[in-house]
Amino acid sequence: MTRFAPLAVGAIVLVASGWLSTPPLAKGDDWPQWMGPNRDGVWAETGILEKLPAKGPKEVWKVPVSAGYAGPAVAGGKVYVVDRVLAKGAKNPDDPFDTKQKVASTERVLCFDAKSGKELWKHGYDCTYQISYPVGPRCTPTVSGGKVYTLGAMGDLYCLNADTGKVIWSKNFVNNYSAKTPLWGFCGHPLVYKNLVICLVGGEKATAVAFDKDTGAEKWKALDAREPGYSPPTLIRAGGVDQVVIWHSSAINALDPLTGNLYWTVALVPRYGMSIMGPRQDGDRLFAGGIGACSVLKLDRDKPNASVLWTELVGKDKDKGEKAPKNRGLHPVNMTPFVDAGTIYGVDQPGMLRAVDLETGKKLWFTHKPVIGKEEAEDFKGAGSGTAFVVKNGDRYFLFAETGELIIARLTPKEYVEVSRAKLLDPTGAAFGRKVLWTHPAFANKCVFVRNDKELACYSLATE
Repeated sequence: MTRFAPLAVGAIVLVASGWLSTPPLAKGDDWPQWMGPNRDGVWAETGILEKLPAKGPKEVWKVPVSAGYAGPAVAGGKVYVVDRVLAKGAKNPDDPFDTKQKVASTERVLCFDAKSGKELWKHGYDCTYQISYPVGPRCTPTVSGGKVYTLGAMGDLYCLNADTGKVIWSKNFVNNYSAKTPLWGFCGHPLVYKNLVICLVGGEKATAVAFDKDTGAEKWKALDAREPGYSPPTLIRAGGVDQVVIWHSSAINALDPLTGNLYWTVALVPRYGMSIMGPRQDGDRLFAGGIGACSVLKLDRDKPNASVLWTELVGKDKDKGEKAPKNRGLHPVNMTPFVDAGTIYGVDQPGMLRAVDLETGKKLWFTHKPVIGKEEAEDFKGAGSGTAFVVKNGDRYFLFAETGELIIARLTPKEYVEVSRAKLLDPTGAAFGRKVLWTHPAFANKCVFVRNDKELACYSLATE
């Protein structure tokens, strides 16, 4: 394994587009799952600050938590987050790529009051870690119908009562499906669709599995891949039907979400099995990209099918034996780009925010500042796996950078215009010699909820 890019977090995940036939999981001022009510990175609340105060937004509360890459979810007046606590005397390997050591740990699901930060309940379970970058869980909880669904880094799927934390049902992907734990752990945020919870599992002919959301009974399983990758199940609507998109390490696949039957498949092979982002839909276009490969597909309007509009593969220069430059497109690692009116906005590698034309893949502009806090040349090598999470609110964007800073900016096909920024939390993770914060925030109740490996905090973004 080449030591190139850590973890797939929060990866980061999902598109719903405006075509979804299923309703949001919760009312509009909640953030009940990864990337928001419709898993599309859109924050619909109004009455939000146009500019961040010079001293930063007002802190509502802050509470201690332990380590993890998983972002918080906010629903029904409660905040849910998952973390991981080392057993007494245990320590993580000095080398984050060391997967030989077994590290005794406890994973926890924590529930707090959204207004006060008071802890309401917690559920913990023993979980021995043996993965690269063994910080903690990767998946944001999914809250739906009075239940909260969580997936831990070692494949522990839990359905808990959202009010009490009582276990309703659980699965372990390694034990129940003989799935091999991915190098960077299980990262595919569970997707609730009607009476199902759909997960990226990875067992034989079980890359994707749908469970009854109330009982945990298996309803279908589908696909067989060499590696499952890290991309979350992604719901789109095209060709007159709902489709759940599964991007594993070899191909993008679309399934009937109720049966698991295959609609179509298109090859797209990222390096190191790192299919991470949730594919993003814009009308009849679908974008997906990762290290070494990105593509835009054309979705058939009349039936569930897809064809390749363009693909960019980063190979090696045959004469020099070196990697050829990326001529077009976007190759994110730990974040899911935002596609808006034919333009892709996302963090390209090695660590700059970039705008790309969806139809052609043409690069429009780049800037390192919203990712690492300073401008650098395009060939700067010091921001590998650089990360900033992008959420749209009205006609502007909120970006949460790996520096722990929240940024308000305007993104257009012509330029990046930064309005304001404020430091919310310290980066507590480590990557390639720098400190990073790779956790997707939640935006709800006119607040932003953020966490690092030590704290979970709530800041007000409401206009006075």
